Amino acid sequence: MQGGRAFFIARHRYAVQMTPDAQSALAVQIIVGVLVLTYGLVILVIAASWVVMGFALMSLYRKVGVKPWIAWVPYYRTWVWLKLGGQPGWLALLSLLGLGFVASIFLIIGMSRIGQSFRKDAGFLVLGIFLPYVWAFILGGRTSVYEPGLLAWYGQPAPLVGYGSVVADFATDLTAPGWQSPAQAG
Repeated sequence: MQGGRAFFIARHRYAVQMTPDAQSALAVQIIVGVLVLTYGLVILVIAASWVVMGFALMSLYRKVGVKPWIAWVPYYRTWVWLKLGGQPGWLALLSLLGLGFVASIFLIIGMSRIGQSFRKDAGFLVLGIFLPYVWAFILGGRTSVYEPGLLAWYGQPAPLVGYGSVVADFATDLTAPGWQSPAQAG
């Protein structure tokens, strides 16, 4: 016990005293370090989620007859995703004006329509709302079958891009096997 107390006293006797300016500078350095680390991690998570969502949408777009590279173009991939769900694509630009929640609502409606064309129910839409990359990976998988004709049975409009679209669009992959122009289909 005495040895421990003597060490404690000796340690404080020779401790380095910091001036208030040095303490302030150290505090600022710690705060800046924590902020840089936090922002770095946030940027890393955002970049990782963008890449994962790019691969997920790429698999979905390939399945529905849309050019897969579109999944890597910001805003345009949302534009095409909205059109695939039968919504106007320009709604994707609302997020540039601070109205991203409006675009999200229409995207959820579009996700419901896309799910219907894959014979998925409302429970699958909940997965799409909370984990959209899982939703897109499942729909773009090998076992999922895309049937855009089911939308008419549900009373929904046809998709505006890809297989089953009623108008030709730049995003539609004309080289995909099985694609027919609206003139050939009719």
